[in-house]
Amino acid sequence: MTGQLLGKTILVTGAGRGIGRAAADLLARRGAAVGVLDLDEQSCTDACAAISAAGGRALALPADVADRDAVLDAARRLAAAFGPLDAVVNDAIWIRYQPIDDVREDVLDRMLSVGIKGAFWGTQALLANMDASRGGAIVNLASPVADLGMANTASYTAIKGAIVSLTRQLAVELGPQGVRVNAVAPGAIPTPGARAIVTEEGYELRKLQTPLGRLGEAHEVAAGIAFLVGPDATFITGEVLHVDGGISVRSI
Repeated sequence: MTGQLLGKTILVTGAGRGIGRAAADLLARRGAAVGVLDLDEQSCTDACAAISAAGGRALALPADVADRDAVLDAARRLAAAFGPLDAVVNDAIWIRYQPIDDVREDVLDRMLSVGIKGAFWGTQALLANMDASRGGAIVNLASPVADLGMANTASYTAIKGAIVSLTRQLAVELGPQGVRVNAVAPGAIPTPGARAIVTEEGYELRKLQTPLGRLGEAHEVAAGIAFLVGPDATFITGEVLHVDGGISVRSI
């Protein structure tokens, strides 16, 4: 434990695995009490057990981020256990890659509900459960595709573009309340969820397109998240931090 975030309470959505799990682990190692919110109850339990075994504090909060009442209830439980919320990390996403003419309404509705509604409810969860005298921080998960585009990702790209716009708008709206709002845009990170929809050939192509010549790792994205909620970023808001190995600035 480094103590950099000691005394902080942070809710992380989609924290059962992948980037969310890496973020929860790192934030706990830095001293924060972490709420592990994920649709999969077992992944919540496993993540909290690992954090506790490492000497950290965590609360399992199985919930669907698309359900406003469930998210707000989870945040209330976290605040009751560890104190007012200081930050929320809106990481949860549900992804399907499809050509635009194959997109079905049920798939699009689910993606929009998790990817956009989830960020709204996470934001409301912070506002309803923070200490107004201390303010707070929000970190949303964006993506380089919000600026670059990528084949067969119309739904995903639309969501991440909306997240970038929402991040900037909320930075202006919530700044007077002492709430900073930023985003992290990861590059190619082979998490379990991403591997379910991206082939090995796809990852090889992403590696070739990345100036650093490799794929990223979840802990590298987590470091960006921890920075933005931490004491070294107190005058940063409305920004999108690209943790992408340079792919977003690569020329064609």
